[in-house]
Amino acid sequence: METEGGITVRRALELPGLRAGLPEVLTCADRLDRTVRWVHAGEAPNIPALLKGGELLLSTGLGLGSRPADQRAYVRKLADRGIAALVVELGPRFERLPTAIVEAARTAGLPLVQLHREVPFVAVTEEIHTEIVNGHYALLQRAEEVHRRCTQAVLGGGGVPQVLGILADFAANPVFLETPDGRLLFAAGAGPVGADPLQVWEGLRGDRAAREAPPAGALLVEVPGGGLGAGSVRARLVLLAVSGPLVTVHRMAAERAAGILAVVLMQARQEDEVAARGRGDFLTDLAEGRIAPEDAPAQAGVLGFRPGGDPLLPVVMRLAPESAPSGSWALLARAVTEELAAVGAPVLVGVRPVEGRVPLLLALRPGTTRAALGDRVATALRTGAGRAGLERAGDRTPVVVVVGAAGGWAAAGAGLRHAAEAATAAQGLGERPWYDARSLDIDLLLWRLRDHPDLASFVDRAIGPLREHDRTSRPALLPTLEAYLAHAGRKAEAARDLHLNRQTLYNRLARIGELLGTDLDDPQAVLALSLALRARRHTR
Repeated sequence: METEGGITVRRALELPGLRAGLPEVLTCADRLDRTVRWVHAGEAPNIPALLKGGELLLSTGLGLGSRPADQRAYVRKLADRGIAALVVELGPRFERLPTAIVEAARTAGLPLVQLHREVPFVAVTEEIHTEIVNGHYALLQRAEEVHRRCTQAVLGGGGVPQVLGILADFAANPVFLETPDGRLLFAAGAGPVGADPLQVWEGLRGDRAAREAPPAGALLVEVPGGGLGAGSVRARLVLLAVSGPLVTVHRMAAERAAGILAVVLMQARQEDEVAARGRGDFLTDLAEGRIAPEDAPAQAGVLGFRPGGDPLLPVVMRLAPESAPSGSWALLARAVTEELAAVGAPVLVGVRPVEGRVPLLLALRPGTTRAALGDRVATALRTGAGRAGLERAGDRTPVVVVVGAAGGWAAAGAGLRHAAEAATAAQGLGERPWYDARSLDIDLLLWRLRDHPDLASFVDRAIGPLREHDRTSRPALLPTLEAYLAHAGRKAEAARDLHLNRQTLYNRLARIGELLGTDLDDPQAVLALSLALRARRHTR
């Protein structure tokens, strides 16, 4: 039987040193498979306080005391310390172990052995210690073999799946790689009767409580990250005891595999991020006019983007740079690229961490409309951002997707630049799956004027009285005006949107007209108010 880095009591009794003493097991013969972590010989009455647990204690009985009460207390203390077994050599102190000692050991569940012949305790200690060390060395050899196989797999071009597969085969149990917060990244190995490992993970690790408190018998090993802090963790290896128990050698192998995975993940992140930034630089240079349209197809081809003669659709996803911590851009680029593969069109994806942008170009295939492709791309981008942990339910950090106008290489640069600026101007607008860059031209113009004092003065003249009213009085009237203008003056629709009856809406609109001194049926007044409401998002 494999032990946790030692040998069993049964094995220790079979070794020549103790076997020469004619050992007789007096209690708990069913617990001889306990692990012997170390051997200690001692006679002091306070010896229990010096032990750590897992020891095989050798004694001649001198420290056991002469009174039954003392003997029972001594045995209880040994059991409480968690020693593996007590071995007492018969001789001058005891011809036969007293009943008090035997009964106390039986009650405490402690294996008690008496030796009928004298043995040299030094020789017994050396012999058992040698066996323990050899056992440790054997475990190390088995764990190092896993390390060697994983290293060879990585040097041969393998990655995370191959490393996890080797570890799963060795442990004969499913193995999972998770993010530090418990989201599944990779899985390997089969569960009972060939069950898919993903089904096993979902059943045993899928809910949050199970991720925070893993099942009994599971092994969790942290994959170190690249941070400066001692507690920096990139991922977490999880071995679940589904097909059999997990023992010390499995933890040792997992710890060695975790070291290899740290290198693999770091290398993958660096390579992915460098490549993604390189593509982002190309798309930015194209947008800024630093690459001539006639040179762009060849450079894009080197990056793997060959759209043929199809029109190009520029798209930009924008998120606040602070919402994407250092190191998450590679994960974002990889997740977005994987999601976009299902769109079915050639795509070139880059990242621009400083600006908080993900620019991309897609080929608009025949038979596909711009609107349909925009829907699929926006869904893929948002799903990828969610996988990277940058857009979650209830997250207040908006992800904005803007789709530009389709055209050839001559128009692609201007389309990317327009989409990038429009994405910045769209921050704070209502939630939409994606925006058409052309529909944001007014917002873009106002955004460009955001620092001009005349824009702030215009906003204050147009809606200043309403803003002052809403600071001190209820109900707030700005939302009413926004809904009214959003529905192009259709009062019934605005009332439904605001969950008001019509008379309440009429009263509020009348009050707005009084405060602003304007007629809400005047087209010029409506235009000015619409511009002011849109401009106030960009003014300080």
